[in-house]
Amino acid sequence: METPTPRRSWLRARWPAVVAAVAVLVGAGTWTAVASDSAPAVHREDRVMAMPGARIDTSYFTSGDGGRRPAVLIGHGFGGSKADVRDQAEKLARDGYAVLTWSARGFGKSTGRIGLNDPDHEVKDVSRLIDWLAKRPEVQLDAKGDPRVGITGASYGGAISLLAAGYDKRVDAIAPQITYWNLADALFPDDVFKKLWAGIFFSTGGGCGTFEKALCTMYQRVAVSGTPDAAARTLLEERSPSAVADRIDVPTMIFQGQTDSLFPLGQADAMEKAIRANGAPVDVDWIAGGHDGGDMEGGRVLNRVSSWFDRYLKDDKSADTGPAFRVTRTGGVDSTDGRAQIRGAGSDSYPGLESGTTDVPLSGGTKTFENPAGASPPAISAVPGVGGGLSQLSTFGVGLSLDFPGQNAAFDSAPLDRSLRITGTPTVRATVTSSGGDAVLFAKVYDVGPDGSRNVLPSQLVAPIRVEGAEKGRTVELTLPAVDHQLVPGHRLRLVLAATDLGYASPADPATYKVSLEGPLTVPTVPALTSGSAALPWWTWGLPAIGVLIAAGLLLTARRRGGTPAPDPELAGVPLRIEGLTKRYAKSSDRYAVRDLSFQVEKGQVLGLLGPNGAGKTTTLRMLMGLIAPDAGEIRVFGHAIRPGAPVLSRVGAFVEGAGFLPHLSGRANLELYWQATGRPAEDSRIEEALEIAGLGDALARAVRTYSQGMRQRLAIAQAMLGMPDLLILDEPTNGLDPPQIREMRDVMIRYAAGGRTVIVSSHLLSEVEQSCTHLVVMRRGQLVQAGPVEEITGSGDSLLVTTAEEVPEPVIEKIAALPGIGSAVRADGGPGLLVRLDGASTTTLVTELIRLDVPLTGVGPHRRLEDAFLTLISGGSA
Repeated sequence: METPTPRRSWLRARWPAVVAAVAVLVGAGTWTAVASDSAPAVHREDRVMAMPGARIDTSYFTSGDGGRRPAVLIGHGFGGSKADVRDQAEKLARDGYAVLTWSARGFGKSTGRIGLNDPDHEVKDVSRLIDWLAKRPEVQLDAKGDPRVGITGASYGGAISLLAAGYDKRVDAIAPQITYWNLADALFPDDVFKKLWAGIFFSTGGGCGTFEKALCTMYQRVAVSGTPDAAARTLLEERSPSAVADRIDVPTMIFQGQTDSLFPLGQADAMEKAIRANGAPVDVDWIAGGHDGGDMEGGRVLNRVSSWFDRYLKDDKSADTGPAFRVTRTGGVDSTDGRAQIRGAGSDSYPGLESGTTDVPLSGGTKTFENPAGASPPAISAVPGVGGGLSQLSTFGVGLSLDFPGQNAAFDSAPLDRSLRITGTPTVRATVTSSGGDAVLFAKVYDVGPDGSRNVLPSQLVAPIRVEGAEKGRTVELTLPAVDHQLVPGHRLRLVLAATDLGYASPADPATYKVSLEGPLTVPTVPALTSGSAALPWWTWGLPAIGVLIAAGLLLTARRRGGTPAPDPELAGVPLRIEGLTKRYAKSSDRYAVRDLSFQVEKGQVLGLLGPNGAGKTTTLRMLMGLIAPDAGEIRVFGHAIRPGAPVLSRVGAFVEGAGFLPHLSGRANLELYWQATGRPAEDSRIEEALEIAGLGDALARAVRTYSQGMRQRLAIAQAMLGMPDLLILDEPTNGLDPPQIREMRDVMIRYAAGGRTVIVSSHLLSEVEQSCTHLVVMRRGQLVQAGPVEEITGSGDSLLVTTAEEVPEPVIEKIAALPGIGSAVRADGGPGLLVRLDGASTTTLVTELIRLDVPLTGVGPHRRLEDAFLTLISGGSA
């Protein structure tokens, strides 16, 4: 018989901590309280504001009691809406800011045409939003009509922060993320058309017709010709922050992505140089992710944004804004927030892209290669739009780039005799000759393994280069992509100049190119960068932390063991019974997070725990895990009372608040390491069963750093399933997943419960709960509203679905709607039939009248979705 160990469940819940040691403004507003179970309430006011030529949908967030505070505007990414930045807004509101979010023109519920941050439209919208903030009684003012305000946002939202700072002098600080300085340079680098990203841009915006006419005409012209013209460049430059470079003089925190072929690091470099030249403080942070995927470091970035605003909006001189320059590197401990998954290197000044250079000789002589007719087949580097991003893989020795024989020139270095860190843009001088006039080349530097079999293209980046008038040969300096990449001894550098690339438009006419190098490859190294922590083996920091946590758990167990009630043999087969559970908010005698909660869960059930924000769901789960103690009431799992460290917790698995993994290890190695930390025999892990249910397949052998969000979630749930616990608790397991991934997660839960085990899932996705759960517990304001089978809760109500053999004529529908006791009758979606709302009439009366009207009935039944039932319940109505 298995010996229960209290450490396993306790460690499972705390494992992440172990691993991660918006003219006239009008509109009606609606206030909503938004809160987690234990955090202060955040109030949200939704309001549509009328702007010239558009109606802008906004949300305004505040927290706390009275008092003026600085304001922050948060812009969203291209193709998104204000909903995408809600979590950031709530966090900043709790940090003491008045936060305003909005959906830009043409996005979300806002109207108007997309102008790509047109100064006459989108930028002026931001100024009107600032006007509105200036009238709010809770917003701090620097002068009448001038609020203390900062702006942040990613990509499209990052650019608007820069533009607003250039056009509106009331902006006091900004924190743009993964965005552009010059949109023309980003889409037409060196006058080469970045066709795939441009196409994605216009498609994501809803098609050419949703844009301002001038933009649509420009895109179609360039897309057809394959070559950007002066008018196109001018149009994009006028809408770029670079157009007001000399007017942006506020403290700026720049975040740019290393895995970003849309807005590469050079955009941030130009940004930093211009703003610093205006005398403003500027910090630069190269994050791991970008538009091509990767780790966006959301928590760390948001914390640093908050600190930046604390310093420059709240004038908190003690706020730690971090180093002037920071770059994320894999392995070890992060230098900014102490997370173990990644580490950072930093310096007290921004080095630029060409600092601390070293020369690396390349061999190869003169190379001759072809530009194929129609520029096909093209070479492959980055592939925009691929979920998860191919660029992440280069860190792990996996090369996915492709260069076709006869279509490129390659020049190699000798094997390196020492390690070499590239931080910035390598350069090389070359003489280029073309048989067809201009030459278009795509330059990239590979990291080549000792046997030549592994060619890694750092971040999958390539630099397009147009060499004009190359018929008689021209000597030019080639600037390679900016990267941060470590080469180890024995590896070689390989410069490749390709004639084509999948992401760009190449000349369609065939041509012959000749290239010879005129000097070494100059590599920037930035030796002054200091790592926040060495990449130590995991056990040097992991085991002590685990030991401390285990010791603390055992201490808690020892202190409370004497007061633990005896097991109840009558409940030995009941996975969970909660009776009278109560938990007050800290330092409060009359405010409850959970109050007098009682329900029971049986074997084989998938129970959905539902409720709005602040309902007490997470607090309940934490008490169930023994992480916090209730003030009153009792929780029994298989008859045993729950206390911190209770032995019965070994039969409970939990996925609460995500999971942290070591990025360099494979999925399997992460799970094995976790199990080892529980101190239980390896044969008890039942890892193969957990993995089969999780459905990770071959991905299990890959480094976790390469996983998509959905794969990470499934790995985390596999971790919770180790040992195949009888009771599995999942808190928001589908957060951040796309629809296919959500469907996969649903299947995982159903498969797990099919074996007689029990699953409790807390989720906001009601449609998913309706499809995957057998039973529900609905909470509101810490109390139970209703519990029971899903069909029982959704089946009651006054709406009936009347199915018919054929379409019911409109005059007949009008007669049905006019019947006594009938509230309404409308056509049903998805086939012949009606949705009829009863208003006093009985179902029998309705059926009698339908037969009298010769309606070809095939069925009558209750119709109400879980969403309808849920909204009725939490509004205080009857189900």
